[in-house]
Amino acid sequence: MGRAERGDLSDAEWERLRQFLPVSNGRCGRWRDHRQVIDGILYRVRTGVHWRDLPERFGPWKTVYERHRLWSADGTWERLLQQVQAAADAVGEIDWDISVDSTTVRAHQHAAGARTDPPPAPAAPKGDNAPEHQGEPPWQSLLGRLLEVVSEARAWAARAAVSPARFI
Repeated sequence: MGRAERGDLSDAEWERLRQFLPVSNGRCGRWRDHRQVIDGILYRVRTGVHWRDLPERFGPWKTVYERHRLWSADGTWERLLQQVQAAADAVGEIDWDISVDSTTVRAHQHAAGARTDPPPAPAAPKGDNAPEHQGEPPWQSLLGRLLEVVSEARAWAARAAVSPARFI
């Protein structure tokens, strides 16, 4: 597939995820590489591009779309998220103790009458090729990405449930 691009699965993330992916049943021929397709789905979720505008490095857009649609409909994304969370929890990498007290949670700056113009973004040095999630353990970045895909899949299913059937 060539060199990894920004936002693609790292080798550590791929190793964590690979063991939970479904295998081809053999009836439909060979599947395109799961890693390439998942990178395409993550790219689409991150950028919001139309399926037809996916870069060619992810393979045919229709293959990426169909795998996402299939895995959204049959609950594969939900299972992947649960299995990766369970595996990380089994080795003690997730701390489930979270306490939120509404008296200490600050309001968003717009709710408090703060400035409306955004602060200037810090300029990144040219040629900066630092990893995207440098300080995070591999499971944390992977869980965040899977959560994005699962939420998109849930939204897709909700839109499909309420939209009327279209006949052409």
